[in-house]
Order: sequence, then C-alpha cells, then structure tokens
Amino acid sequence: MTVAILDLDGTLVDTNYQHAIAWYRAFRDNGLVLPVWRVHRHIGMGGDQLVGALAGERVEEQRGEAIRQAEKQHYMQMIGEVEAMAGARELVAELRRSGRTVVLASSAKQDEVDHYLDLLEVRELADAWTTAADVQATKPAPDLVHAALARAGAEAREATMVGDTPWDAKAARAAGVRTVTVMTGGFSREELLQAGACDVFESVAELLDRLHSTPLG
Repeated sequence: MTVAILDLDGTLVDTNYQHAIAWYRAFRDNGLVLPVWRVHRHIGMGGDQLVGALAGERVEEQRGEAIRQAEKQHYMQMIGEVEAMAGARELVAELRRSGRTVVLASSAKQDEVDHYLDLLEVRELADAWTTAADVQATKPAPDLVHAALARAGAEAREATMVGDTPWDAKAARAAGVRTVTVMTGGFSREELLQAGACDVFESVAELLDRLHSTPLG
C-alpha cells in the first residue's frame, strides 16, 4: 500500500498568515509584543513547541497555556476567512484515483479539522485524517506522521508527505518518510530543501499538474 500523507494547515487550506496574526495577538494579550515576521517563521510548528521556541521556556512554563488559549480564540474569529488552496480537493481525488491511501494530517483541534474537511469537501475522498487527539508532541516531532501512518493501516509500505513548512519536512524525515513541499506556507524553496524536502512546488495546483505526468512516489 502506498500512502500519501497530506498536511492540512497551509498546504490544503490557506491558514498560515491567519495563524501568525492570531499568535501575535495572543502573545500581545499576555504582555509580549513579538515581530509578526518572527512569529511566521515558526508557523507549522505545533503550539506546544511554538511558545517556548519564540519566547523561551520561562514564558512557556508561566504563560504557555494562556497564550495557546488566546491564540485559539483569535484564530477562530478569523477561520471564516480561510479558503481552500486552488486544486486542493482535486489533489486528494487524483491521489485516490492513482491507488494511494490518502491520510489528511493535522494536529489541530477537532472543530478546526471538521471545518477544513467541510470546506474542502473531502470527507468521502480521504481514507482517514488525524487531529490533536492523535499526537502527544507536535511538529517537528514525528508523532503526527506516525499517527497518519497508523491511520493508513498495517499494510502501509511506502509513504510520501506533502507539506508547506520546514517543520513538516523535519517531522517526516524523523519518521523516515520522504517529503514533497509547496511554497504556500510562505517559506522559500531553499529553506524547504534544506529542511529535507525532496522536491518543492510553488503551489498545490503545480503539484497536481506534475502528478498527471510523474508519480508522487
């Protein structure tokens, strides 16, 4: 069985900049004003890792949970602005048509994942998906990739992850899975390759065009 693990946030749905603003506001609510560009550099890293990475372990220990709760509130106020990436649903459909098992990978809460599944109209297309309940440590830890493989089933032999950030590539590499990335997360081709991506596409639509002529792996 060949498995395609598709990241949701920033890859299939256009969320990264809303998340950057939500984190900026959450830190600011808690007395920390961080440059938004620095916040963006950490989008794709899980919330359990992001606070400490941006503000230090002392802030994580003292205010980490409050900041995460604030980010959730701010983000949910903007989630209605989120749109599917061009070609996202078609990518899922094409991968299924080619015989792959498709698992949508996310460490977001169930309500966010449900919103994305409905937005993409892929509940009947995807074989499985993950949520925050499936992982203990988020990216760049490999837990999410392992959880997606587990959802694919014991017969999974070969897998490729599609993501949009260096954190996706690092998590997949730690799990022994190759990564193809798109630049929709706001990271450069060089950054994605350096993190371990084996190929980089400008968009989901460009990746979909390539699939019509060349297998994903």
